[in-house]
Amino acid sequence: MASNSKKTVRSDVKKERTPNANQTEETQNTAQELQEIRKLLWGTAIRTDVFRRWSQGFEFCDTEPSALVQKEGGPCAVIAPVQANLLKNVIMDTPGHSLKDLTEDKCRRLLIQALCTILTKCRAQYFRIVTLPMETCSEVKEVINAATDIPNVKLSTATLEEAATLPADATSLPTATTTVCVTNAREVSSDAYHEGLQVLNFDTSDEVEKFYTENWQVLSGQYGVMLFLYSVLLTKKIENVISELSDTSEPLIHNTYGYGSQALINLMLTGRAVAHVWDNDQDVGGLKLRGINEQSDIGFITLMEQMRYCTVGSFYKNPKNPVWVMGSETHLTVLFSNEKRLVSPETPSELARRVFKSYDPEGNNFIPTDVLQDVLAALDLVSEPEYVEIMQKRLDPEGLHIILLNAFMDEFFPQEQRSTPDTFDLMHYNGIPGSNEGNKVRYCKGTAILLESDLKSVCISNPMLTCLQTKWPNIEINWHDMRIPSLN
Repeated sequence: MASNSKKTVRSDVKKERTPNANQTEETQNTAQELQEIRKLLWGTAIRTDVFRRWSQGFEFCDTEPSALVQKEGGPCAVIAPVQANLLKNVIMDTPGHSLKDLTEDKCRRLLIQALCTILTKCRAQYFRIVTLPMETCSEVKEVINAATDIPNVKLSTATLEEAATLPADATSLPTATTTVCVTNAREVSSDAYHEGLQVLNFDTSDEVEKFYTENWQVLSGQYGVMLFLYSVLLTKKIENVISELSDTSEPLIHNTYGYGSQALINLMLTGRAVAHVWDNDQDVGGLKLRGINEQSDIGFITLMEQMRYCTVGSFYKNPKNPVWVMGSETHLTVLFSNEKRLVSPETPSELARRVFKSYDPEGNNFIPTDVLQDVLAALDLVSEPEYVEIMQKRLDPEGLHIILLNAFMDEFFPQEQRSTPDTFDLMHYNGIPGSNEGNKVRYCKGTAILLESDLKSVCISNPMLTCLQTKWPNIEINWHDMRIPSLN
């Protein structure tokens, strides 16, 4: 029995239960949840090469203190959203602060805060932090028993029958609250990895932040990125993830190429594992397809939109902060700016352009005349049939059955205002060293200008510009080092 000075693990645990009975039930439930997460992430079988590519910790570049390094293709589905949240914190909390001046301790704090932000978006009940002890089974059990009396912390362990087969040369990290054993930089099989997982439960994000701060190696060790991913899914609850997915037949991590699905990316950015990037839900042939349901803190734009594979909605293109995850066919990078006017509220004319273009999915800068009434109604303008008929004739005098964007704007919003500045600086991050000059991760800076015309040219040899034009159709940009950053 714990002494009076120690609190019970959680207030919702029945008093008549003994700690051992409670621990046994938690162990069984956690083991089952981790098995379900394993299947949801990887499918029925885990390829050794894919698992190895995901086996890395959170590591900062020595030439760019706040930039995370991605060692191989695959884990950008976690690393890029984490980097985006980290940069959002820098922009919002330390305005004018030089990225080069950030200390190692400051960058660690920013990273941990970014992780806690993501976890908070996903939180269903309490925070469930996955760790990986690499001691023998008996030694691990001693850690479990010691942790059961820790105030506000409840620890449960997955199946560990074969844990004795794991390496015994791990390091222990003593802290003020508990002892967590973390793997050193030594690879284990995917089976051994899953057999050794443990879960710590916390009530508040402050407790999570304190835990990660005191146990930094949980994040920086060999499996830090995967441990955080499992923490996100466990905190979200597996049943909630499944209910948001439109299709669970395909794993969240591609079993051949190792890249994360759009649902996984959306989960990391918004806390919801929906499969689409348009605004709200759409009915397609009677099937309800779920999209982004509110303005996101972090934006998302993708080259795949120009290729007509998807339509990114306003909630992603116009986020609350001037930070966007950028998607190519194979990789995720991050675009960001200190110019906060890039995310200022829409003016009436900007709203009108957005609504007009929502009825112009092909990007032709015109709409059929028969949808004019719907456009006017969406903008809360006069949409009575008689008035609409008059405007159709005025805007389409030649009877071509189309209404041009410029004609529409000149008629209804002649004094067009724009909240976005004409020129601004953008910065780009790509976490793969080989995609950067000199094989070192660096932020690339460019100066952008928005041209008067809305006409854009698709430049196959410049996917960066093509992707930027999905957000700013009339953008041109000059990169300061004369080298166009890579999206791959």
